[in-house]
Amino acid sequence: MRAGILNVDKPAGATSFSVVRRLREVTGAHRVGHAGTLDPLATGVLPILFESATRLAEFALRLPKTYLADIHLGFRTATDDAEATPEPVADPSALDAAAVEAALDRFRGLIEQRPPAYSAVKVAGRRAYERAREGEEEQPPARQVEVFEASLLEYSPGPQAVARVRVVCGSGTYLRSLARDLGQALGVGGYLGRLVRSAYGPLRLEDASTLDELGDADAVEARLLPPETVLADMEGVRLNVEQEAAVRQGRAVRVLPEPGPGRLRAHDLKGRLVAVGHCDPLRRTFVPEKVFS
Repeated sequence: MRAGILNVDKPAGATSFSVVRRLREVTGAHRVGHAGTLDPLATGVLPILFESATRLAEFALRLPKTYLADIHLGFRTATDDAEATPEPVADPSALDAAAVEAALDRFRGLIEQRPPAYSAVKVAGRRAYERAREGEEEQPPARQVEVFEASLLEYSPGPQAVARVRVVCGSGTYLRSLARDLGQALGVGGYLGRLVRSAYGPLRLEDASTLDELGDADAVEARLLPPETVLADMEGVRLNVEQEAAVRQGRAVRVLPEPGPGRLRAHDLKGRLVAVGHCDPLRRTFVPEKVFS
C-alpha cells in the first residue's frame, strides 16, 4: 500500500476507529490512522492516513474544519448531544433569528471553551467520560480554541427551536460545547443534534468516498491523494539528488530560490515528498524536521 490520504465520508453510527479498522482489513496496509475524530453520531469528512502519511497527522490537525450543525434549543443533555435524553430548561418560543445571530457573536475568535463531560480529554489522569459514567462531578477545565466563522444558516422558531449553523474552527473545538454554551447564552439551554463535517482543510465532502465505494484495496488505491494534500498551506521547495541525500540524513541544506519563513515541505526531483521542515533565517537553509521514506 502506498502512502497517501483518503477522504472518507464517515457514516452515522460508526466510530472513527472502526473506519480505520475496516480500511486496514480491506487494504492490508501496515499503518493506517485518522486525523480529527468524529463522534459516532456525526458524519462527513474523515481523513484516513496510510503508511508514512500517518506521520503527517500532527500537521493535518492544524487545518481548519468546517461543520454544519443543528443546535436544539430549550433543552440540555448530559452528553451535550442527542445521545442522552433531553431535559427541558426553558421555552425558546420568544427567540428569533436575530437573537440567535447576536448570541453567536460571542463564539467567534479565540474563546474559552469547556469540553463536554463525556469526552476523551483527561481530568486528573483519567478520561472525562470514565469519570462522568461513574458519577464524578468534576468537569474538564476550559481551554482556548479558535472559531474563525460562526454563522446562522437557518432558524426554526417555536417550543422546539432549532438553529442550523455553519462553523469554521481550529483543532480541539467541540461543537457539542458550542451548542451547550449557545443555549446557555440564550438562557434556554441547548444541545447538538445533526452534525456534518463538510470540509477539512482542502478536503471537501462532495469529493469524499463512502465506505461502500471502498470495498477492496484497488478501490482505495484509486482514490488515494498525495500525502502533501494536508500540507497545502506550506511553501514547497525542490531538492536535487545531493540535497535529498543530505536531508535524509537529517542535515540542513541551502535551497534556491530562498524560501520564506514558516514550515516548508521538500520534494525530490520527481515531485515526491521527502521531508517537512522549516527555514533557518540566519543560515538561509532548509532544516528537516520529519523525513519520509
